[in-house]
Amino acid sequence: MTTDSDLIRRSSKDPQAFAALYDKYSRAVYRYAATRAGDSVAEDVMSQTFLVAYESREAFDYEWDDARPWLFGIATNLLRRHHRTEARRLRALAKAAGRDSYEDGADRVAERLDATAKSSNLAAAIRTLSTADRECLLLYAWADLTYEGIALATGVPVGTVRSRLNRARRIIRDAAGLLNTDEEEIEHGRAITPARNA
Repeated sequence: MTTDSDLIRRSSKDPQAFAALYDKYSRAVYRYAATRAGDSVAEDVMSQTFLVAYESREAFDYEWDDARPWLFGIATNLLRRHHRTEARRLRALAKAAGRDSYEDGADRVAERLDATAKSSNLAAAIRTLSTADRECLLLYAWADLTYEGIALATGVPVGTVRSRLNRARRIIRDAAGLLNTDEEEIEHGRAITPARNA
């Protein structure tokens, strides 16, 4: 069975081998980016993710058979950059308009979560999470990464991932009143998965 690691290794001599990785994961990266930043940004983030991955494929750790943590780590960094750029642009627009207040990138992310979350209480709970905790939770729930995959994607130890997920789950249960939600739904991220069109 050909692993992702095999494809990346082979792509150094045969660049077409990398296309198989794109075919395998581009939809998942697009969905993750769309959920985090909307459809208008998702295509660019997905394309940039694979461009960065291709250009930096020599840095890939071949001990990992699964490239998803690496790819979602790249996508998460690109999304952070997008939100910082968007926040600066909004500050400039607000300043040009003579207003003192503006929506920064975090507020815009929270609004997108509000629009896609099942309930406003749940969206409010997600909004209270730190950026690191929120990214960890979304990589778990929306990108379907394991703890080890999240650790690789975010560059933190697995213990930190466990702490962040536990803290995020507790905050969501406490703040959103999800104590009656089936623990298994929270554990597997279904309680925070946005409604999808059939």
